[in-house]
Amino acid sequence: MNNGYSTIWTDGLWRNNPAFTQLLGLCPLLAVTSSVINGLGLGLATMLTLVATNVTVSVIRRWVPSEIRIPVFVMVIAAVVTVIELLMAAYRYDLYKVLGIFIPLIVTNCTIIGRAEAFASKNSVDRSLMDGLAMGAGFTIALVALGAMREVIGQGTLFAQAELMFGEAGRGMTLHLIEDYRGFLLAILPPGAFMGLGLLIAIKNVIDRRMKAPRAVAITDPEPATGSTADPATT
Repeated sequence: MNNGYSTIWTDGLWRNNPAFTQLLGLCPLLAVTSSVINGLGLGLATMLTLVATNVTVSVIRRWVPSEIRIPVFVMVIAAVVTVIELLMAAYRYDLYKVLGIFIPLIVTNCTIIGRAEAFASKNSVDRSLMDGLAMGAGFTIALVALGAMREVIGQGTLFAQAELMFGEAGRGMTLHLIEDYRGFLLAILPPGAFMGLGLLIAIKNVIDRRMKAPRAVAITDPEPATGSTADPATT
């Protein structure tokens, strides 16, 4: 298998996207994506967890016996998530309150333990770092895309409550795309999350099929030979 950096990034962002292809981490994906900021906040926390966990697992992989590797990986993930949770509670407390239980629940995200077992435990630190960044970025893109879709349809805005992440500088970032919009409640409720995710997966599948479809090649007739050619019937 070609584990070059370009392949790692292509897998994480598109071909093997944790949310759209592997369908992992659906609980937080569906629960917190009522807005772009919520999705971005959880996505960045998950990406930091993936990067730190992958690097740590890659460093210690030669000293961890195979019989206890899964418990050790879970302990590493739990330690990383605890640090991220404490930092978020200290510096972005309002966002931490909005995301609530889904920050500590990053520990149970199958994407993280899956990448630690399938990739980081078998590859070097630099490749594991890239894999964590790629998979985390792919998951963050999925969260932001679904959050943007639900926020626009549900509230007619983008980047609402940006101050939760960016502080006072984010108070002027809200974009009101639809004036005097009364909102569409279904979009920000759990059924809207399922519908939005299904639509995004369908769009990705259509793009994949079109990319794999063979392109028609125009065949042109050869130019007729110059000069006269004797008719076999007359010879």
